[in-house]
Amino acid sequence: MDKALTGMAPAEIAGACSFREAFRGRQVYHWLARGATDFDAMSDIAKAERERLKARIPRIYSSTVAQELEDEDGSLKLQIRLKDGAAVECVLLEDIEGRKTACLSSQVGCPMGCAFCKTGSLGFLRNLGSDEIIEQFHFLGARKGEISNVVFMGMGEPLLNLEEVRKAIAILLDPEAIGLSRRKITISTSGIVPGIRDLAAKGPQVRLAVSLTSAIPGTRSDLMPVNKSYGLEELKAALIEYQEATGERITLEAALMGGANSGADSARALVEWARGLHVQVNVIPWNKVPGLPFSEPSRDELEAYLRILEDSGIEASRRMRRGRGVMGACGQLGDTLKAQEPGA
Repeated sequence: MDKALTGMAPAEIAGACSFREAFRGRQVYHWLARGATDFDAMSDIAKAERERLKARIPRIYSSTVAQELEDEDGSLKLQIRLKDGAAVECVLLEDIEGRKTACLSSQVGCPMGCAFCKTGSLGFLRNLGSDEIIEQFHFLGARKGEISNVVFMGMGEPLLNLEEVRKAIAILLDPEAIGLSRRKITISTSGIVPGIRDLAAKGPQVRLAVSLTSAIPGTRSDLMPVNKSYGLEELKAALIEYQEATGERITLEAALMGGANSGADSARALVEWARGLHVQVNVIPWNKVPGLPFSEPSRDELEAYLRILEDSGIEASRRMRRGRGVMGACGQLGDTLKAQEPGA
């Protein structure tokens, strides 16, 4: 079986388990959504049938937790070991009001190569299956309790693995499974234009965030190589198409590195580029990654940048910094991963 039950719809589960009655697939599906990790927990299934299932499918989950790191601020980072020996990280972030957000990975490593991101320095191995994505959610929930929000802002570029991300989101949204609101799920992209257009046409209609970082073409290309494939004009056209199709506001994420893209010229360029879009801007002071040649913006740089956005009528906020003590903040994921090779 290529995929674990955790990433399957009820009909797929029924087939994988060789159930004669379709409702049995829904039974297992409901138990998995509640976080069940073995058939013995599924009390409304006859014992003899559970024994058959255990013999047929010895392991429900495809992955295991290899390492747990908890920050003083309550953030939790997990290293997840996958069935082929590769690994990813995921994070649970809790805000001051107690809301818990699961930051999930969609790929092993990342192919985008953003200059300021630890994950980008690891290279890319493969996409994750929907089971491997959903299991991150369950592992975090088992340790930290009920999760209210999900962001696909972990390792990888979600729009380069859109079909498996869609399958995972279907389980997250399904009222008969996890049952999150679509407004509680965010997909963050570096700017994959075909993926944005695919989302506009086919959904799911969850929240969309775009890591813009800079609206100055040369600066963005230096920091984010994706700009060489999908430039700022093409990206904006795709976002306009997305908003026309969905009517949804888009979040622009601006990771600021001191002296690199934190000046007034960068802020004004973002304001100009965003004209005609319904956006909010999430300003993210760069989180230190050893070995990368950047520094955090100064307080004055940050405040001046935010003031220019706000004076121009753009709703802007500073990202709350959580998980830095365990290298679990934006751009830091991957520090526990020394190699991305199966069996490493």
